[in-house]
Amino acid sequence: MRDVVEIGMGKTAQRGYHLDDIAIVPSRRTRDVDDVSTEWRVDAYPFRIPCVAHPSDATMSPASAVELGKLGGLGVLNAEGLWTRYEDPTKILEELAALGEEADATKRLQEVYAEPIRPELIAERVATMREGGVTVAVRVSPQHTLTLAPVVLDAGVDLLVIQGTLVSAEHVSSTDEPLNLKEFIADLDLPVIVGGCTDYKTALHLMRTGAAGVIVGVGADEWSTTDTVLGIRVPMATAIADAAAARRDYLDETGGRYVHLIADGGISTSGDIAKAIGCGADAVMLGEPLSLAEGAPAGGAWWHSAASHPKLPRGGFCIAGEPDGTLEEILYGPATRPDGQSNLFGGLRRAMAKCGYSDVKEFQKVSLVLDR
Repeated sequence: MRDVVEIGMGKTAQRGYHLDDIAIVPSRRTRDVDDVSTEWRVDAYPFRIPCVAHPSDATMSPASAVELGKLGGLGVLNAEGLWTRYEDPTKILEELAALGEEADATKRLQEVYAEPIRPELIAERVATMREGGVTVAVRVSPQHTLTLAPVVLDAGVDLLVIQGTLVSAEHVSSTDEPLNLKEFIADLDLPVIVGGCTDYKTALHLMRTGAAGVIVGVGADEWSTTDTVLGIRVPMATAIADAAAARRDYLDETGGRYVHLIADGGISTSGDIAKAIGCGADAVMLGEPLSLAEGAPAGGAWWHSAASHPKLPRGGFCIAGEPDGTLEEILYGPATRPDGQSNLFGGLRRAMAKCGYSDVKEFQKVSLVLDR
């Protein structure tokens, strides 16, 4: 049982742990790094590395999604982003990259995202990604799924990602017809990834919808303001471990149906990736780290997909810094700095090898220790 702390008379809180609060404990065995595999798959779609891109226009254009796919990861394009609102958003992206952090960037983000979504552009962007020969994944928000999903599906995607800050299997509304995830997913013949979620019960309920994958976390990094705006923050190590416990129970419940967990939040280094998988994740969702790649769509600027919300933005705008190498170097190295922000999956392979594990599934069994 997790520690429960009394925070006042009649009110308790469960203790949670961030990825920074834990560390990996090596086993009695080590392994040659060349004998380690970081491969994973969703349904029939294999990937060389457990990397899923956060669907931010700062890092994901049709071209960069294809590039990531060819490098072994999964690029996710936002069906509600700039690429589906403008014929050519490159000038807007260049303008945003030149704003600087002292500018009123949030207001400008809200202005450029006020342009209506054009369904024909969704089809064009999907066609471009498909021509790239990679697995095609597109994100829609829960509130726009019933409207946009038919367009996305008709365009011919391989994976559908339904992602919001928080997604539940039981949305209650007295004004609108809520999205019934279980019925919606049951009618589809392609894998669906849903999230985010932060606790055992929600993760279990999302698994019961038939989702192929569940996103764990609210994408919280140092530029996320979900905590300050909504008061919501669940430490990632705890959130992943709780979702992994839900998966174990779901496996027993269904007789072996496996749901993939994708950790989204507080992951910026190869050590963070290793610890997230050690807590039970199958893959990680990366945002800001990919903005450091040469040729990133927004030229080194970074913002969450929720940063442009017209009424309640939940993310700051930042210039992540000078490029730290090509996208391939960010993922596979060689690294030229010792901070763990490049050669991300080379670092993961090395951690797995140092602990004696041969693949991602095995590495989920690694021992952990609290070090704070």
